[in-house]
Amino acid sequence: MEIVKTILMIIFAIDCIALTAIVLLQEGKSAGLGTISGMADTYWGRNKGRSMEGALVKSTKFLAILFIVLAAVLNLKVFA
Repeated sequence: MEIVKTILMIIFAIDCIALTAIVLLQEGKSAGLGTISGMADTYWGRNKGRSMEGALVKSTKFLAILFIVLAAVLNLKVFA
């Protein structure tokens, strides 16, 4: 059981580092203020989900869910 706990801890550490890096790579919300002047209807506004920023948002969600699940699993009394 210690081997499984060690593997999960390594995956958890990698997830923490990756989540931190991806959050720091994202643009701030102030960059999206162009929607006030109608820029949301541009090509960039309509296809934002397919861009690099969209990929960063999706990967952030995935890594955040993985973080929560791993934190819950590692906190179980099975590994104590």
